[in-house]
Amino acid sequence: MEQIAYVNGAFVPLSEAKVSILDRGFLFADGIYEVAAVLDGKLIDNASHLARLERSVGEIELALPETTARIQEIQKELVARNNLVNGMVYLEVTRGADTGRDFAFPKGVKPTLIMFTSTKDIINAPSAKTGIKVITVPDLRWARRDIKSVALLAQVLAKQAAAAAGAGEAWMTEDGKVTEGGSSSCFILTQDDVIVTRQNGSEILPGCTRKAVVALAEERQLRVEERAFSIEEALAAKEAFVTSASVFVQAVVSIDGKQVADGKPGPMTNRLREIYVDFAKATAV
Repeated sequence: MEQIAYVNGAFVPLSEAKVSILDRGFLFADGIYEVAAVLDGKLIDNASHLARLERSVGEIELALPETTARIQEIQKELVARNNLVNGMVYLEVTRGADTGRDFAFPKGVKPTLIMFTSTKDIINAPSAKTGIKVITVPDLRWARRDIKSVALLAQVLAKQAAAAAGAGEAWMTEDGKVTEGGSSSCFILTQDDVIVTRQNGSEILPGCTRKAVVALAEERQLRVEERAFSIEEALAAKEAFVTSASVFVQAVVSIDGKQVADGKPGPMTNRLREIYVDFAKATAV
């Protein structure tokens, strides 16, 4: 059965899902996106994703064409129509299609809202057991990385460099410090058992899974420090890992070909993954 997508108020076969070539998301990357995980047919930590969506569209003065409550209803219906058990729901909102290609915001144009699903078994991913390799690349992005913009060319180049090197992710660096992964937040566990992740700011996207993992760790009296760290510090750490909606908590076992600790997922990473999965299942909607 063909996958069903949502486009501007209609559920349509994916092959028929289309937007105008004049859509500003296509012409200017003038849009915002979100990705929510699905476990056992339910959305994971979706309130956090929708709150970030509202913040991001507000930062670029883009009005949502639907309420977040209605957006969640659409997400759930899309999951049901596609019989999705485990995977992801992608949504994107753009400023819409005007009659030309003027840079300034058009007037009287309705925003575009699209959604589609994909299948992924996040819980049983082989990399959860083996860990992943990462490479480092310079962070080439604009200065407002806290906005979840669809302008992802720098991340595409970073992720392609990682793929070409046989790595699972790229860590972007700036001024000698790690900012974040191509599609993930970065963490290390120091030798004195402090979980370190970069503080939120315009330099990074405020990760929803990152936020949940930090809160869950603090609830369990684990030490968390939000600050920037270097690659040298990561290589000297007990453990390293990344978080995102598409991997949850994922161990990093080497950086630029250099092994992290014993080159295997560490006990803290495994513990935080288990804690997050329990949280995800308990709070799914």
